[in-house]
Amino acid sequence: MTEAYIYDAIRTPRGKGRADGSLHEVTAVRLSALVLDALKARSDLDTRAIEDVIWGNVTQVAEQGGCLARTAVMASSFDESVPGLAINRFCASGMEAINLAAGQVQGGVGMAYVAGGVEMMSRVAMGSDGAAVAVDPSVAMERYFVPQGIAADIIATEYGFTRDMADALAVESQKRAVAAWEEDRFARSVVPVTDINGLTILDRDEHIRPGTDMQSLGSLRPAFQEMGEVMPGFDKVALMKYPHLERISHIHHAGNSSGIVDGAAGVLIGNAEFGEKYGLKPRARIRATARIGTDPTIMLTGPVPVTEKILAASGMAISDIDLIEVNEAFASVVLRFMQAFDVDSDRVNVN
Repeated sequence: MTEAYIYDAIRTPRGKGRADGSLHEVTAVRLSALVLDALKARSDLDTRAIEDVIWGNVTQVAEQGGCLARTAVMASSFDESVPGLAINRFCASGMEAINLAAGQVQGGVGMAYVAGGVEMMSRVAMGSDGAAVAVDPSVAMERYFVPQGIAADIIATEYGFTRDMADALAVESQKRAVAAWEEDRFARSVVPVTDINGLTILDRDEHIRPGTDMQSLGSLRPAFQEMGEVMPGFDKVALMKYPHLERISHIHHAGNSSGIVDGAAGVLIGNAEFGEKYGLKPRARIRATARIGTDPTIMLTGPVPVTEKILAASGMAISDIDLIEVNEAFASVVLRFMQAFDVDSDRVNVN
């Protein structure tokens, strides 16, 4: 099988995903095109060598609808011969775009791909696509659908994570993000967003909250308690699925949950021949990819079984991995991952 290498990886800064966020005026197409143009410029690419642009986004409606990937190609300086594929695997959409690109390279279908994704949450709100998984009773009732925040609280209840534990992880996460920026760890990867006049709109993540501490987080109300206990009463739905739990402990709030943000990212993936032909040095090799479906009520436990699956596929143990990134959707997701694999927090989400 052909090896797949990462030749470049970039992202925009993350803007606050609301109307007063710095990226609110930028469309998903334009932000995606900016990433494509930056990849081209950084590697001096002849984009005709790119087999496809695979782009993930969750809410594929309105300006994020259609084949956003192909639209972004047309809005960029890429050659018009480059096609585009838009995919949706919910929160894993950008990651799955990379998985698909790597698989194509490994299978010998073309020398190089660009993969990544975009989400403009200030412009296209979560749930605005009216997805059947949440609103179609024939699916939602049979599968005991609850919002992800409730799922995160179920994980905390099931695996014994307290609010103090979640808040402590969140405080440390904010400290690490601040340190990463202060030490310029993102200097090679973050590209500033500019307007049509070339003026900088945003060149730094703006959702980070320096100075976050246990006291400030302690003053925040649980974000999902009312929808769980009062209206529409999702706790009762969840307890029908998990009757061994007496009640659900609501520990998550805005301070220990992931930020609502705008942003885009892209990765240049190719085989060894591509790098040699264009004088590019690989930054990493993609060893293996995996994906998995999990219990739809408590789907946020997925990082554990999929990690077990990919470790088995690659013949590795968790101890072989120096640094681990776990989607920090909610504090309990990361806490569960570290608990399941008995890994030290110094190795997880270091930035």
